[in-house]
Amino acid sequence: MSHKLTTMSTESILVRRARPEDARSLRRLAALDSRPAPRGEALLAEAGGEIVAALPLDRGPVLADPFRPTADLVEMLQIRARRLAA
Repeated sequence: MSHKLTTMSTESILVRRARPEDARSLRRLAALDSRPAPRGEALLAEAGGEIVAALPLDRGPVLADPFRPTADLVEMLQIRARRLAA
């Protein structure tokens, strides 16, 4: 299940589970954030069709594009993860 909303800048945001075809984008994001890419399940935040934040569901470190404002997106991922765990 994915959730979509529009930010004040009209950039479309999508929160969804990672899929196998996201591996390359997750490696790119991990390199930007100087962290390892998640190996298991993860939730992703896409902005404008690009993955800009990822939250591993195994409690690994959050990944976020350091060149974009992602704090609100990370919070959205954490809220969604808590709802999935409940």
